[in-house]
Amino acid sequence: MRDIIFWILCAFLTVAIAIVSLRYVTNFWLLSFVYSFQVHLGVVFVAASLVVLGIKRQIYGFILLLASLFLVVHGVIMLGEFSQDDRAMKKPPLFRLMSFNIAIDNWKNSTEITDMVIASNADVVNLLEAKPLTFHLQQLFKAYPYHIGCDAGKDTCDTLVLSKRPFVSRQVASMGSLRKNRLVIASVDFGGETINLVSAHLTKPYFDDFQMAELEDLGKALGSIDGPLVLSGDFNSSAIAPSIQAFLREQKLKTITPEPATWPIGAGALGIAIDHIFARTPLHLTSLKRLNDNLGSNHSGLVADFVLDKDGETSPAK
Repeated sequence: MRDIIFWILCAFLTVAIAIVSLRYVTNFWLLSFVYSFQVHLGVVFVAASLVVLGIKRQIYGFILLLASLFLVVHGVIMLGEFSQDDRAMKKPPLFRLMSFNIAIDNWKNSTEITDMVIASNADVVNLLEAKPLTFHLQQLFKAYPYHIGCDAGKDTCDTLVLSKRPFVSRQVASMGSLRKNRLVIASVDFGGETINLVSAHLTKPYFDDFQMAELEDLGKALGSIDGPLVLSGDFNSSAIAPSIQAFLREQKLKTITPEPATWPIGAGALGIAIDHIFARTPLHLTSLKRLNDNLGSNHSGLVADFVLDKDGETSPAK
């Protein structure tokens, strides 16, 4: 009986490890979200391997344990790939940015969210699925005189970018073909330095290959931008998802690692980061924190401070 239980568990564990390991062979869209949980699943596989070895100590159980440990260790290494250096950490912040997907059905917390945004001391605020703030827009616009989005009523209120300073340039565009106007490209002058600000809200990775098409369009947009750049928003994927990794490498984007977990809310710090704030040199993050309260959203918001690491002429988004 022990042999039967051993081999049954080994069979299930082998299949599970093989599914996660497919990331090393192919970036199949249906499994893309699974890849985001590589570290978490690897830990589960390690525990399962120890259970298997507790039933019977056989070489195949040790092979499964080594494969599980590899998934964990390599996942942690991949998460650190996009960590910026700390050369600019001691400089005073140039500006602060908040990014928060407030959830499109989160009407009952709209007042609290509005108060939190105004009290945040952020220079720029990137709000996604902002429809619940429809009846608070004038209050927000008093605190943030410059905005992009939510101009034509609640039916078009999705991405809302707020700024205390005027925009040097501004553009609203679409990525892919599934959803409209989820890409905002703007630039703001901070103390004589023009900083390019990009807000993106990507589709869930298991919705066919729509996210791949969106990343392609987003990459083209970022490729047309000169000078310091911030990319923030809801990617619906971890930075270790193969498609996100390829995008970050191509665009030379960095962040502070480990990133704060933003989803699922119930997992707290044990969740994964699917909401991100990235920067391209010479811009650097000096801090990246999760908001204390998700205020009814199914995502946690993020706030980051930035510095410019070197002098030089910058350019607005083309």
